Amino acid sequence: MALSITRLRLGNQRLSGGRFTNPEDVVSWLGAVQAQEYVDTKWALGLRMRRAGDAQIELAFSQGRILRTHVMRPTWHFVAPADIRWMLALTAPRVSARMVPYNRRLELDAAIFRRSERAMVLALRGGAQLTRQELKAVLQRAGIQVDGTQRLAHIVMQAELDALICSGARRGRHFTYALLDERVPASRAPSRDDALAELARRYFRSHGPASLRDFVWWSGLTAADARAGIATVEREFVRDVTDGTTYWFQSSSRAPAVARTAYLLPLYDEYLIAYKDRSAALDLSLWRRGWSRDPLSAPIVVNGQVVGGWRRILKGDKVVVKATPFAPLSKQQLSAINDAARAYSMFFDVDLELSWK
Repeated sequence: MALSITRLRLGNQRLSGGRFTNPEDVVSWLGAVQAQEYVDTKWALGLRMRRAGDAQIELAFSQGRILRTHVMRPTWHFVAPADIRWMLALTAPRVSARMVPYNRRLELDAAIFRRSERAMVLALRGGAQLTRQELKAVLQRAGIQVDGTQRLAHIVMQAELDALICSGARRGRHFTYALLDERVPASRAPSRDDALAELARRYFRSHGPASLRDFVWWSGLTAADARAGIATVEREFVRDVTDGTTYWFQSSSRAPAVARTAYLLPLYDEYLIAYKDRSAALDLSLWRRGWSRDPLSAPIVVNGQVVGGWRRILKGDKVVVKATPFAPLSKQQLSAINDAARAYSMFFDVDLELSWK
C-alpha cells in the first residue's frame, strides 16, 4: 500500500488535486502547520494554493487571518483564529508539562511566569504589538531577570501556552507579539471530548492515510486521548489495515491518476513532519547520506517519493536553488523539478538559477 499512501496523502494535503485560494483556508484544513521556519512555512502554504504569492500570505499574517503560536508539540505552528483557543486548551497543558524540566534548569517557576505575564499584558493593552526585545525591556523594568536567550524565550512561550499572547504583524523582519484577546474575540469553548474529536477529524481528513502513532506524534496527545478522539469520528473515515498497521483516511479521498509533479518541499513540511512513520515517502538511509553532506537540505519529492534534497541561497533579486538527487533522474523527473524550482522563484517574485550537484 506504500504507493497508495503517498498518492492519497498528496491529494488530502492538497499538494495535488484541488487547492485553496486563501492561506487561512489551508491552515484551517490542515488543522495546524509547523512554522518555526517562517519563510519556509509561507512556501508550504503557497504549495497548497492556486496562484499564491509571498505577499498574499504575508498580508494574511499581518492581518491576523493566520496566527503563529506554540501549540501541540513545543514549537511554533500556524493556526486559524477560530481554532487557536480550543487547540491551546486541549494541547497546551501537555506542552507545559514537557517544558517543566527545562524551565527548572532556567530557574523559572509559576510565580515568575505570573509576574512576567502581568507585565506583558499591561504593556500590550490597547493594541500594542511589541517585538521580543521590546518585551525583554518590559520584563527588565518589572524586575524580572531575562538575561540569556533561553530564559526570555521560555517566558514568552509560556504566555503563548497560557493563551495570553500570540503573533502580531511583522515589523520589517522582526516578529511582534499581541494580546490574544485583542487579536481573537472570545468564543464559546467546545467540551474536551468535542475538541479531541475535532482534532482527530482535522488530522485524518487532511493527513490520511495515517495511524494512531502518527496522530499521537503530530498532536502531542497521550495515546489514550488520541484513541478517544479517533473512536468518536472513525465512522467518518475508511479504516485499512496494512502490514499490521491500521490507517484511517477519508472515504471520499481519491488518489490522482498520475502524480508525476515534483515538489520542492520546505523544511518541516506537513507531508513528512506530520507522521511518526515516514517510510512510505522517505528512504531514511538515502536521506541520512544526503543530509550528512548538506544538513540544510529540504526534500525534493517526485511521484510522492523523496528523491533528493535542495537548498536555496538568496542573492539580491535572485534565488539560487541547489538540487542534489539521491540517484540519476529521468528527463521527465528533471523537467518536473525545473518546473517546481520556477514555481518557487515566482512565489517570491525573484529570478531563478537552478544548479545540480
